[in-house]
Formats: sequence, C-alpha cells, structure tokens
Amino acid sequence: MFRFFALPFITSGFVAVLVGYSSAAAIVYQAAIASGADLAKTASWMWAVGIGMGVCGIALSIRFKAPIIIAWSTPGAALLVTSLDGVSMAESVGAFIACSGLITICGLTGWFDRIMKLVPIEIANAMLAGILLQFAFKAFLAAETELILVGIMTLTYIAGKCFWARYNIPLTLFAGVLYAAVQGLMQTQMPAFEITAPIWTTPVFSLPVIIGVGLPLFLVTMASQNVPGLATLRAHGYQTPASPLISWSGVTGLILAPFGGFAFNLAAITAAICMGKEIDPDPAKRYFAAIWAGVFYICVGIFGGTVSGIFELFPSELIFAIAGLALLGTISNSLATALGNENQRDAAFFTFAVTASGLTLFEIGAPFWGLIAGLIVRYAQKSVFKSV
Repeated sequence: MFRFFALPFITSGFVAVLVGYSSAAAIVYQAAIASGADLAKTASWMWAVGIGMGVCGIALSIRFKAPIIIAWSTPGAALLVTSLDGVSMAESVGAFIACSGLITICGLTGWFDRIMKLVPIEIANAMLAGILLQFAFKAFLAAETELILVGIMTLTYIAGKCFWARYNIPLTLFAGVLYAAVQGLMQTQMPAFEITAPIWTTPVFSLPVIIGVGLPLFLVTMASQNVPGLATLRAHGYQTPASPLISWSGVTGLILAPFGGFAFNLAAITAAICMGKEIDPDPAKRYFAAIWAGVFYICVGIFGGTVSGIFELFPSELIFAIAGLALLGTISNSLATALGNENQRDAAFFTFAVTASGLTLFEIGAPFWGLIAGLIVRYAQKSVFKSV
C-alpha cells in the first residue's frame, strides 16, 4: 500500500496527464466549439473525457495489472474540428455513439486481437519509436527560446540517470519548475476551483452524419490510436489481451457520448511515460503509475476547465522538455529492439521512417501508414526469400 504512494508513480502519472492535456486539450476545445457547444457544454465535454479516461484506465489497470491509460482520440478531435461545421450537437452525439458502437463490436469479436498477432515485435517497436521521436525533437528545440531552462533539465536528467535512476524524471521536473518559478516564467494567477456539471444531449441519428463523421472517427481512432496504443504495451513486454481493452474503451464512449465523450482509445505516448524502467524496476508494479494518471484525469474531469488552467501555469518549453526527456529511454530501447534483428531491419526502418514523417493520407495518420509500409516490406521480403 505504501509503495503505491511512491513519488515516481505519482509524478509519472502527473506528467502523463500534463502531456496529454497540454498537447491536445485545445484541439478538444475547438472540436466542442465546432459542434455548436456553448461554454457550459464545452465544459461538459471536458468533464466527460476526463471521467471516462480516468475511470476506464484505472479499472483496466487494476484488472490486468498493467499500465493501461485510456485517452481521447487526438486525431479524432482534429477530424471533428473540420467535419462538424453545420452539424447539430444532437447529430454529433449520434455520430459519437455510432463510432463507439463500432469500436465495441471490433473488441468483442476479437478482430483486433487477431490482427495484432500478425504484427512482429520489431515493427511494433519501430512504430512506437517513430511516434515518440517528435517529442524528443520538441524537447531540444525548446532550447531555442529557453536555453537555460532546457539545459538545467537536461543536465539533471543525465545526472539522475547516473545516480538516481528511479527518481530521475521527478527530479528533472522539480528542477525545471524551480528554475521557472525563480525566473518568473510561471503564470501567477491561479484559476478559481469550480466543479463542472455534465450536460446531457439527446442523440439524433442521421445517416449522412454517421457516414461522414462517425465512420471516419472510428477509422482514425482505431488506426491512429488503438494500433500504436497496443503496440506500446507489447513493446514494453505486456501481453494484455487486446479485445477487452478495446471493448471497454468503446463501452465508455457509449455511456459518455451524450455528455461529450466523442471517442476513447488506448493511449500510446502518455502510456509510454508510465512504462519505463525509471518508474519501477519491476514491470508488474508500473501499473501504479497508470492508476495515478487515472486519478489525475478524474480530477481534471471533475473540475473541468479549472484544473486545465493549472497546466497553463507551466511555460510551454518546460512541458516540451519534460515530455521529451521522459520518453528518451523508451525511444532508444524501442529502436534497439526494432533494429536488432537483421532479418527484420528493413521492414522496421520503413515503419520507423514513415511513422516519424507525420504522413497523413485519407484523414488517417502516420502510425497506420508506417505499420502498413513495414508489413508490406516484411511479407514481400519473406515471399522473395521463400521463392529463392
């Protein structure tokens, strides 16, 4: 019980939520506005996604003893920003329910599990490294505007790796916050705490909206979010069955769609923050960090925009730096696994390069196309070797 309150677990969970909200909350807000939501309904959206991510993530982490974090669909939110123009809030909710229904069916039928068994571990790791690479870039590019802040955090990270590996990320975050506070880089005006009230919207099922919004949202969420999310678990050695994870994220969406919960899925980037060796040497204990992330998500949901305002106290450079530094170990380990097998190296590198490129085709993001490219190369080479 006391181990659950260890600082690395709490800090990793906090950083995961910090990264998740700071990188995508604005997109979710824009999606709510695009659906015609007023301020109260926009706050309800933030309540729904926070409660959904927190409760579902905690329940699954405890059930499977693995660091499972449920997230909103960031590319899905970006899709909604451009596709909800002229669509009523009620029709939007109908599309959300259709999307979550398809996700649930995909999980219950076991299709997703069978598909993932076809993906070699090298390709899964290559895709994960490609996804996370941009965070490493942003961490060091932040030095262009805050050289000393990023420099102090980087030096603390290096020293921590040598002497205090388990407390490395907490110390790095503390060093960054301390410097930012001393230099006046932190915002000083604390937001008022106000509990958010969820608002129900009765769904209207419009076939054109379901086809034009719900179906693309389902495809984007599955291809760009759930595939890398499960790959992240596999890359860290967790063999948690995919079907219940996908099913329960879909059920969560079905329950919370009328309140603004547009789509829920497995997290990849924020989950990786809670899976590194720095969290705990024992992989079986790292799910404590995911539980803490769920607690923070629920707090954000309950207080809606108020707690989101707390994240805005930190300078953006600090957020970029702590996210990138926290993921460096995962990136390097993923690349080592991806490129370690010479027979799979070409396929893994294709996956890594396409994923890291940020390619988007047909509203589907780079992780999916990286996976497709790697599998094509792998099975093409396999066929050639067999014929020879």
